[in-house]
This record gives sequence, structure tokens and C-alpha cells, in this order.
Amino acid sequence: MTHSSRSKSLAASPFAPPAEVVPVIYTVGERVVHDTFGLGRVISVEGTIAVSIDFGSFTRRVTLPASRLMSL
Repeated sequence: MTHSSRSKSLAASPFAPPAEVVPVIYTVGERVVHDTFGLGRVISVEGTIAVSIDFGSFTRRVTLPASRLMSL
């Protein structure tokens, strides 16, 4: 019995390659909403690393990618 070195992975396999994540680009002044902190405005952008957001009564630095952050 021979074992082939090439095998086809199943779609539901836990070993399937992860889906490609497309980075979201934020711009200064952009309105965003965060699941925990609410509505805010981007005040600074550190490339694809992090954004600083003014939520009104406080400012928060959010590292990217952030699944809880969404553009409006």
C-alpha cells in the first residue's frame, strides 16, 4: 500500500488554510462605531497597526485589525 504525499483537504477540515484578511484602511476624521465604546471619530492613524479614536468623553487607541470596529 502506498501513501500519496499529495492529499486534498476537505472544505470543513480544521487544517484548511485560513481565509485571507483584507486590511481596512481608516482615515483621520472618519466616523466609526465600536461594539463596546460606541460612536467615535478617528483622530490619528498608525498605518495598518492602530488608530486613535475620540469617543467624546475619552480617547482610545485600538490595534488593528479590530473585529469590533466598523466604518460608518
